[in-house]
Amino acid sequence: MTADELNTKYGAPGRIVFRTGHCGYPEVALANKYGTAEVALLGGNTLSYKPTGQPPVIFRTMKRDYNRSDGVHCGIPVCWPWFGKSGDPGTKPHGFARISLFTVRGTQYSDEMTEVTLGLKSSDDTKVLWPYDFDLELKVSVSMKLNLSLRTKNTGSESFLLTEGFHPYFMTGDLKSAYVRGVDGLDYVDARDMSKGVFEGDFSVAEPCDHVVTLKDEPKHEFALVDPALKRAIGIVSTGNRRLVMWNPGGETRLSDQAEGEWAKFVCVEPATLWREAGFTIAPGEEHTLAVAIQGNLEMA
Repeated sequence: MTADELNTKYGAPGRIVFRTGHCGYPEVALANKYGTAEVALLGGNTLSYKPTGQPPVIFRTMKRDYNRSDGVHCGIPVCWPWFGKSGDPGTKPHGFARISLFTVRGTQYSDEMTEVTLGLKSSDDTKVLWPYDFDLELKVSVSMKLNLSLRTKNTGSESFLLTEGFHPYFMTGDLKSAYVRGVDGLDYVDARDMSKGVFEGDFSVAEPCDHVVTLKDEPKHEFALVDPALKRAIGIVSTGNRRLVMWNPGGETRLSDQAEGEWAKFVCVEPATLWREAGFTIAPGEEHTLAVAIQGNLEMA
């Protein structure tokens, strides 16, 4: 459907507006008294989130000549049905959802919330990449927080292994002073050299990092990205994930879809499940949901 057709069927003036975006595919803007967000149907990527009266929470690259086949290094990409290199040998990192075109399943709004629901189903094309039947549903809503949920249903006759994640690129005022709170005492693996350790206190993201944190077996996981330069803390509460990834490539790794120096404007704090040994086995007819709530206007303690 075109942006105009989507507006006719699912839009709401001033609250839910579709427009043509990257590669000619639609994007949807969500708005209410609490803030705004933009979501691309290509990849289900939440491209932006800005609480009312606050700086943007999500980093979006100024360079716009990236291509569909590689995904994008900004926003909140959806990594599914595998995260990183947890797929079969020879597969692209982070799965195929992030380069797939989602369909709109519905929208809704109230005085307190504005939401879009997107979907992706197995097809002949997806089975070339992953030989299973599935139904994937992504909900993105703006309320007092930005809320994302990713529900996977096994619609086939075979069980499959699921690793996945949201990959938020959080905008920072000064990377050198930012740090992640909530990891004290947790085990980690530095994926750059596979060394292991245990966090003591908060984790500074001033240097390049790629730390995979093993989370406790609890119903939900709570962290904060503290950003003294912007005088704020971003709250991150997730469920349905067994790991947390903290990543910034540093200046030595140039991402082709980012402008010079943009690496210093973000850090990724990612609710995820990796590697394969940590994955979820989804039996026929069963479902699994990964969810995250992001609050971008917390006062620093």
